[in-house]
Amino acid sequence: MDRPELELAVAPALRLFLAPRHRDGLVRVRCDGTSTLGHLVESLGVPLPEVGRLVVDGQPVAPGYRPAGGERAAAEAVARPQRLPAARFLLDVHLGALARRMRLVGLDADYANDRDDDELIARANATGRVLLTRDRGLLRRRALWLGAYVRGDRPDDQLADVVGRFDPPLAPWTRCTLCNGPLGQVRKGEVERELRPGTRRTYADFARCGDCGRIYWRGAHAARLTRIVDRAVARGTAADPVTTRGSANPPG
Repeated sequence: MDRPELELAVAPALRLFLAPRHRDGLVRVRCDGTSTLGHLVESLGVPLPEVGRLVVDGQPVAPGYRPAGGERAAAEAVARPQRLPAARFLLDVHLGALARRMRLVGLDADYANDRDDDELIARANATGRVLLTRDRGLLRRRALWLGAYVRGDRPDDQLADVVGRFDPPLAPWTRCTLCNGPLGQVRKGEVERELRPGTRRTYADFARCGDCGRIYWRGAHAARLTRIVDRAVARGTAADPVTTRGSANPPG
């Protein structure tokens, strides 16, 4: 005997997770009486952290709701902006370029290129950071307290997605793009000996990372970096920036 079916409407923002045959967003799912609605949604490829409300026959339900079949359900996308207890992020090993851009605009972006999935989940949970990833399987791990799928293939588009989704407060030019440490202004005399002769002659304003000691100044890449910052600020809520704008130019 055929099992009863649930008619599930998937929000347009979630349809990228569906198989091509389901991209119109209306899916009929067989019910076995024991599988939860959350499980059925994830079985279609949609990670639950990307889902906002679940609705059955017009009424909101929890992911643990067990459909019997014959109902009409809807999976809505997470509402934007998605508010966070604190705008602190952890990025998986494939998002290094995004991590540098997030730090450029002052976001707390923890990143290392050698962490496996278990370590990422443990670190996100222990530090209360949102895990950013493009790995759908990682987002489906039950142990993860909060994660988000990063949309876009280019780092600039990914930054726009993160800022648009969470609307975090921005503080451009206040973090080291290398290590995520805080930047502070320093007098030129404090760093002169660490600079190349051309840099000493050309630039007057410098900042140093309080953690790794890296020195920043308005170098050859300043215009490009400023464009990245300006686009992010236009999308989000910017805090007062510090006056020193760091180039990606280290001494030596």
